[in-house]
Amino acid sequence: MFSYDFMQNAFIAGTIVSIVAGIVGTFVVARNYAFLTHSLSEIGFAGAAFGLFAGWPALLGMMFATSGASLAIGALESGNTKRDNVTSAISALAIGLGILFLALGHTSTTAATGILFGSVLGISRQNLWLLIVLAIVVIVTLLINYRSLRQLAFDEVGMFLQSRRQKSVRYIFLVMIALSVSISSQLVGSLLIFVLVTLPAASAKYYLTSTTKLMGLAVVFALFGTWSGLSLAYLTNLPASFFIAIIEVLIYLLSVWQFQKNA
Repeated sequence: MFSYDFMQNAFIAGTIVSIVAGIVGTFVVARNYAFLTHSLSEIGFAGAAFGLFAGWPALLGMMFATSGASLAIGALESGNTKRDNVTSAISALAIGLGILFLALGHTSTTAATGILFGSVLGISRQNLWLLIVLAIVVIVTLLINYRSLRQLAFDEVGMFLQSRRQKSVRYIFLVMIALSVSISSQLVGSLLIFVLVTLPAASAKYYLTSTTKLMGLAVVFALFGTWSGLSLAYLTNLPASFFIAIIEVLIYLLSVWQFQKNA
C-alpha cells in the first residue's frame, strides 16, 4: 500500500489534518461552535469553487473564503444580532456563489465532487506542502495564544482580559477555525468537515476533562478514523470520506453509550 506515492501523500495529509482537527476541535466543541464549523464548510465550498474558476488551488480559495467569512461573522455579531443568524445569511450567500463559480468555470464533475466529498487519494505534492504550511500556522498560533484561547473556550465568563484583548482573541480563534476547516476539507470534503473538526473532540469529552488530555484523545480518535478510513478505501476502492465518517460516528455513539452506562 505504501509503495504508491498517492497513498504516501494521503497518509501524510491525513495525519496532518487529524492533528489539526483534533486540537482545534477541542476548542470548537467547548465553545459550542459546531454550527459555525458546518456553515464554514459551505462557505469553503464557494471559496474552492472560486479558486478553481480563477485557476488557483482549491485549498487556497477555500482558505481565503473561510477566513474572510469568519472575520465578517465576528464583526457582525453583537448582542442584538445572533451569531447563528449572521452565519446562516453568509453561508446561504456562499452556497449560491459556489454554484455560480462552478457554472462559470465549467468545472468538471470530478473536480466538483472532490470539493464536496474530498479527494485525499489524489492530493498533489503542491497541495501537500500548502497543507503543511497551513497546519504549522494554526499550531504555532494556538501555542502562542494557548492560555487566552483556553479561557475564551472554557471560561469566557471569568476571563480576566481587557475587552480589546478579548475581542482580538475571538478573532484569532475564528481564523483558526477557518483554517482548520480548509485543511480538513482536503480529507473529507466540504460537506463532511464537521466529522473531523467536531466528532473526535465531542467523543473525547466523555472520557476526560483536562484541556491538554482532551486534545490528545481527540487527535487519537481523529487519527484512528483517518488511518482506518484510508486503509479501507485502498482495499475496497470506495471513498475514504465514507469510511472516516462512519468510524468517527461509531466512536461518538460508543462514547455516549459508555458515558450513559457509567452515569
